[in-house]
Amino acid sequence: MIKIGILGYGNLGRGVECAVKQNPDMELSAVFTRRNPGDVKILTEGASVCSIADVPGWKEKIDVLILCGGSATDLPGQTPAFAELFHVVDSFDTHARIPEHFANVDAAAKKGGKVGIISVGWDPGMFSLSRMYANAILPEGKDYTFWGKGVSQGHSDAVRRIADVKDAKQYTVPVEEALESVRRGENPDLTTRQKHTRECFVVLEEGADAAKVEEEIRTMPNYFADYDTTVHFISQEELDQNHSRIPHGGFVLRSGKTGWNQENSHLIEYSLKLDSNPEFTSCVLAAYARAAYRLGQEGARGCKTVFDIAPAYLSPKDGAALRASLL
Repeated sequence: MIKIGILGYGNLGRGVECAVKQNPDMELSAVFTRRNPGDVKILTEGASVCSIADVPGWKEKIDVLILCGGSATDLPGQTPAFAELFHVVDSFDTHARIPEHFANVDAAAKKGGKVGIISVGWDPGMFSLSRMYANAILPEGKDYTFWGKGVSQGHSDAVRRIADVKDAKQYTVPVEEALESVRRGENPDLTTRQKHTRECFVVLEEGADAAKVEEEIRTMPNYFADYDTTVHFISQEELDQNHSRIPHGGFVLRSGKTGWNQENSHLIEYSLKLDSNPEFTSCVLAAYARAAYRLGQEGARGCKTVFDIAPAYLSPKDGAALRASLL
C-alpha cells in the first residue's frame, strides 16, 4: 500500500481523501492542518489528524505527501520545504512562475533524494498534456484553450474582497461563436474578450451602492477589465440554493494541416465537464502520487511535471493488464 499524507484540508484536501478511498493500492495515513487538529473531522477511520508542525516526524511513515494549499502563498514555500523529506505532489497553477517553482523543488528533492511532481491538475495538468501531444502530432497548426462554463475560485474571491460585497460566485463562460469557429477549422485570431465572458452573482451588504460595486467589478484590472462581464445582484438564499457547487471544465483544441501542400485539415479536441473542480483535481493528484512513489522506488530524484511521466506510471494496472484492456 502507498501511504499518503495530505497537507491542508480544504476543498482540495477533502477531495484527495475521497480519491485515496477509490484507489485500492493507497491508504491515508495522516492529514496535516494549520488549524487546531482537534477541530478537524475527517472521513477516514484510523487516519491521524496532526498539526503542520508535526510533518517532519512522519518522514518514515508516509510515502507521498500531497500538498493541497494555494499557489499564491502556500505552495511556493511548502513544496520545496517538504520535498526534502517526502516524495511530493502539488497543483501549483501560477503558469508564469512554474519555471521558478520547478527549479526550487528540483533542488530540494535532489538534496533529499526524493521525487517532486508539480503543477498537477487539469490546467496545468491534463490540458497541458493535450496541448503537448497535439503540438507534437500537428506541428503546423494553432492552439486554442477555452475554460468553462465554471466557477473561478480566484475571481470569485476577488469579487468578495470588494467593499460592501457579502458573498459572490463568478463563472467563466466560453464564447460559443468563437469555439464553433475553431471547430469549423477557420483558425480565427481571438482576443481575450472574444474567447470568454464573465458572469458574476453578487450578494450585497445592506445599504450598499449596487452601481458602484458593479463598476468596480467591471473595471478590475487583470480580472474583469478585459472581458464582457455581466453582474447579477441576488439574495444570499438564492446564492446558497443555486450556486453552492464548484463546477468547471473546458476545451483544448489544435487545428492543423498535413500533406505536401498542407491540403488536408485536422482538428484535435479534448474536453472536460466537471461537477466538482477540486474533486477532479484531487483525482489527478492521486494518480500522480502513484507515479511519484513508483519513480522513487526506481531511484529517480528531482522535480518532474506531467510531461515527464509515462502514462503507465499513473495506473494501478501492470503493463500486461494495460496492454490487454486499454491499448
